[in-house]
Amino acid sequence: MKKAIIFLDEVPWMSAQHSDFLSGLDYFWNRWASARDDVLLIICGSAAAWITENIVNNTGGLHNRLTRHIFLDPFNLYESEQYYKRQNIPMTRYQIAEAYMIFGGIPYYMDQFQPQLSLYQNVDAIYFAQNAELRDEFANLYRSLFKNADAYMRVIEALAKKGVGMTRSELVGVDGISDGGTLTKILRDLMLSGFVREYISFGKRKKDSLYQLVDFFSLFDIRFRSRRAEHSSDFWLRFSTTPAYSAWSGFAFEKLCLLHLTQIRKKLGISGVLTSAFSWIGKDDDSGTQIDLVIDRGDNVINLCEIKFSSGEYQIDKKYSEQLRNKRTVFTNATNSRKAAITTMVTTFGLKKNIYSAEIVSEVVLNDLFEAKSNNI
Repeated sequence: MKKAIIFLDEVPWMSAQHSDFLSGLDYFWNRWASARDDVLLIICGSAAAWITENIVNNTGGLHNRLTRHIFLDPFNLYESEQYYKRQNIPMTRYQIAEAYMIFGGIPYYMDQFQPQLSLYQNVDAIYFAQNAELRDEFANLYRSLFKNADAYMRVIEALAKKGVGMTRSELVGVDGISDGGTLTKILRDLMLSGFVREYISFGKRKKDSLYQLVDFFSLFDIRFRSRRAEHSSDFWLRFSTTPAYSAWSGFAFEKLCLLHLTQIRKKLGISGVLTSAFSWIGKDDDSGTQIDLVIDRGDNVINLCEIKFSSGEYQIDKKYSEQLRNKRTVFTNATNSRKAAITTMVTTFGLKKNIYSAEIVSEVVLNDLFEAKSNNI
């Protein structure tokens, strides 16, 4: 017997204010469909927070009616590469990574690419042009997902100013953000929707949790929306040669690596080891010490990852080599860690071989991030 498949897309839009949609769905399922073996009901929606609150965690007639819950992640780098190939869009892996650092792995954004244009021309056409498809996407996106969207956008813009993240107490008072149940809901919704992640830094307690913005397009829009007035046909190409581009790309590449931890763990040979990952800032006398990515491992080893985005091999000189040793010392002393700390370089094209690169025993390159995710990792 064949099943009748009922597919409801963008359910949050159907359940508008003062709508009886949920009660109607309850009646349909419990009074008719659930008694049949030939009905498959699939409910979808881009507002993951709404789906979780009203369907997954429903306390009424739809409680415990769910057969399976599927969270659809954005494409990773491997899947993005397959998509661009299928669309006949020619890009190198370096260019795919750069595109990912702007638009993330969102198929709708990637679908805006035109094969006859270069990456730089596509970025201009998709975002910076006067009538660009994504010119007003930031506000449109949050207003389509959340009620009282302005409050959500204030939290996102506050988090964008501090790359390692902010504690709840640091968020309170920034740009009119107040403490209480509303902030709790906003943070929960943003995490459920994949815009923000919560983590606990090494040696900290739950109350010191950091909330970190990890949505690429939000980061990009907040950084560059004021530059759209400068639009010309080659804005992004010209901008890519400036120090400001280097600052942005380094920051965005850190986020790219964070979202490809499975691939990094595989390259390091620790796929089966329990790990936690976070950024870290410590104090060294009067100066701050920052480590881009710390991988705390269950086998009594900690990888202190330095992440560098460059167009060629990255060269470690004497000064930077001393900085790496100092960071390792500061981290070990500040955290009182008894684990072995290993400096790991994560770069686009690897290290230029010299006497200082020989000190690095653990290395990850961009190609490693393009590894397909397997079920046993």
